[in-house]
Amino acid sequence: MKHFRVIGRKGVGAVKRKAALLMCVLLIFIAGCWSRRELNDLAIAVGFGIDRSGEQYEVSVQVVDPGEVATKRPGSQRSPVTLYHAKGKTVFEAIRRMTTVTPRKVYFSQLRMFIIGDELAREGIREGLDFLSRDHELRTDFYIAVARDLTAKKILSFYTPLEKIPASKMHNSLDVSDKSWGPTAAMKLDELITDLVSDGKEAVLTGITILGDPEEGTERKNVQMIDSPAFLKYSGIGVFQEDKLVGWLNERESKGYSNITDTLKSTIINAPCPDGGRVGIEVIHSKSKMKGKVRNGKPEAEVEIRTEANIGEVECKLDLTKEKTINRLEQEFEKIIQQNAEQAIKKAKSLETDIFGFGEAIHRNNPRYWNTIKNDWRRQFVDLPVHIKVDVKIRHMGTVGSPFFNQLKE
Repeated sequence: MKHFRVIGRKGVGAVKRKAALLMCVLLIFIAGCWSRRELNDLAIAVGFGIDRSGEQYEVSVQVVDPGEVATKRPGSQRSPVTLYHAKGKTVFEAIRRMTTVTPRKVYFSQLRMFIIGDELAREGIREGLDFLSRDHELRTDFYIAVARDLTAKKILSFYTPLEKIPASKMHNSLDVSDKSWGPTAAMKLDELITDLVSDGKEAVLTGITILGDPEEGTERKNVQMIDSPAFLKYSGIGVFQEDKLVGWLNERESKGYSNITDTLKSTIINAPCPDGGRVGIEVIHSKSKMKGKVRNGKPEAEVEIRTEANIGEVECKLDLTKEKTINRLEQEFEKIIQQNAEQAIKKAKSLETDIFGFGEAIHRNNPRYWNTIKNDWRRQFVDLPVHIKVDVKIRHMGTVGSPFFNQLKE
């Protein structure tokens, strides 16, 4: 006698779902990935640069040689990266024209650095950025910098010590400097575009230059010596008015900018001792708040900076066990931080560009008033009163209290 199992409605539904899932899996294995690209068919770009060349754009792309990076070939003289470049009336045209010299199609999804040539930055970068913002293959986690007084092509032609891939070196160096030093701005594409289109805040980009002989840096011997004759170095923050580079902040002004905009993570600040010598502190935490106000029909801004720091170095005779000594040092460092901020604001006003976002702060506080002045904000910013308040707290003094040389015999 045969036995039959009755399947209820719920059981039938479960069977159908399992069958549908099995069919999907089979289709995936049969059809494969419709948008797949074989690695051997691609040239992986890690560095990308744009320069102005007459009426055209010159595009430079730093491409990885996987064989040189992944394996150690004794006596190999090949570079771990190759630089391709081409010209075109548009960036897109120049990239496609590059296929006449590249054996593979350039793939940008692993991009680490985007370098803008100095001349192009001064003429305007909006057209050059359109390709980057439109291409669906590009991620937005790469950093952007300006080749200071140089071309992007020259920067991307550079051999770098320690890191085989120069674009990776530039990315890592900017990342570390942004977190540990301060006078740099690790700017990504989405952040840059937001600043460019914003009312009440202008854009900034870190500058990159060459320390040493630029020509020697493009030769392999630059990485074959203990003391390399040339280095890539980040130098200053470039100030933009709309999409055009109009000037540079120096080191102190750049620190002031980072403090005001609440982007300072850590840095070193030195202050003079009363009887000669210096004291150095390490900023371990910094928090800034910005407020915009309208008082008596006029805009003004307030910035409050709270900083925590550790004593890093003492080059004079100070008794750090006394509270009044610590209080005096805190006051001295408050004065320096405020001076840095004031110098940054002074430079920005001289360039007539609000890189701090004071306009945005006023907009948030009083949107109706902002609508009456936003078209004239550049002139209004030049005369904007900015009140700065700084509070520094020294938390730790290291493993010793007073410097050991306080105990040395005269």
